[in-house]
Amino acid sequence: MEWETVIGLEIHAQLATKSKIFSGAATAYGAEPNTQACTVDLGLPGVLPVLNGEAVRMAVKFGLAIGARVAPFSVFARKNYFYPDLPKGYQISQYDLPVVSQGHLNISVDGIEKIIGITRAHLEEDAGKSLHEDFHGFTGIDLNRAGTPLLEIVSEPDLRSAKEAVVYMKKLHALVRYLEICDGNMQEGSFRCDANVSVRPKGQEKFGTRAEIKNLNSFRFVERAINYEIERQIEILENGGQVVQETRLYDANKDETRSMRSKEEANDYRYFPDPDLLPLEISSNFVEDVRKGLPELPDEKRDRFKSQYGLNDYDATVLTATRELADYYEAVVRESAGSDPKLCANWVMGDLSGALNKAGLEIEKCPIEAPRLAGLIRRIADSTISGKLAKQVFEALWESGETADAIIEKQGLKQITDTGAIEKIIDEIIAANPEQLAQYKAGKDKLFGFFVGQAMKATQGKANPQQLNDLLKKKLQ
Repeated sequence: MEWETVIGLEIHAQLATKSKIFSGAATAYGAEPNTQACTVDLGLPGVLPVLNGEAVRMAVKFGLAIGARVAPFSVFARKNYFYPDLPKGYQISQYDLPVVSQGHLNISVDGIEKIIGITRAHLEEDAGKSLHEDFHGFTGIDLNRAGTPLLEIVSEPDLRSAKEAVVYMKKLHALVRYLEICDGNMQEGSFRCDANVSVRPKGQEKFGTRAEIKNLNSFRFVERAINYEIERQIEILENGGQVVQETRLYDANKDETRSMRSKEEANDYRYFPDPDLLPLEISSNFVEDVRKGLPELPDEKRDRFKSQYGLNDYDATVLTATRELADYYEAVVRESAGSDPKLCANWVMGDLSGALNKAGLEIEKCPIEAPRLAGLIRRIADSTISGKLAKQVFEALWESGETADAIIEKQGLKQITDTGAIEKIIDEIIAANPEQLAQYKAGKDKLFGFFVGQAMKATQGKANPQQLNDLLKKKLQ
């Protein structure tokens, strides 16, 4: 039997506010445990939550970016459940009236465009964190995260493979960073995912029974966890069993999912409107004000890079993957004084990205500022140095704060473009290698490379390659 996979993702993006969603406590990462949880976060008697307006602005910003409906009227609800790191015994969230609904995101997988529906994006507070590693036989509770603002983004069940899920998640990750509403740091838990996975016989309309895989915090783990879960469910069904609706955890060390608890339904949480919070009303003027502040979005920037810089779809997509990389590339083009944008793209995507990956650095921490890389590209474009020598200059740029011009001057790397000087070297090499010359003229064309190599060796790699090739062909006729 052929099986079809159905996947929906629930992504939690931590909003980049300085204070929590219902209190003035700080949201900075890395503080000592329980130093950033105030009386409101702890739900102590007599305290009341107050909604953070900046969190609302960020939610609206996201809604506009995905072409969604921004609700003029939405309600906060209490989601009731007991867990040690949930100090109030409930989580303030939104249920039947979310702030954002009916949006979409376009993705491209293997050249095929697909629209993924986004059912809703609602505001809620985060819980605390249970700590097990340092407590033998005990569990520690850190409530610093309690009350941190989250935007939970729920997709339609439109994804059909783990690969599609990762592409969608990466695009969403780039979008929230472009909007500057989330730093996207997955290691710190700022951007994490729950994956709902089910399978059904191909052609069947009814969905299969789903399992939810909780708290996936890397793209690689999302792909591996979903693929494992697909295989697990198919094996159960093909052996005559039934998939149980449940919540599962992914064990990266064993590369498997395992049961955590039976999957709750909405009525298990006894949602009801939070009596301490007024309904959220968002005016059309507020929405328009947010709309005016929207940046150029990734798809728009990609299309502009293609038309303005003549880049192909692949290059434009890579260079606009993050706002920081796109800004760096444009700075290089701007500073390179009319050099070929494709040449700039090649250096940013090639040598620079390779060096960053090797060093484990993001573009924001790049030791070569855009003007200095542009200076190198200018010298390649005006034939001051060859492509081979440029790599030597690049290494020096990476290690020092000097400019390309200073490095070229100091190391004597300027390319030889004097025709007479190159001809003289060629004549000497031909005269010193009569046997190779005779073989070449007898039809052994591969020896052309020998003469090129000898000339490059004689000039310490500084001869202009194009000039050298052209002059050598004439001399060897």
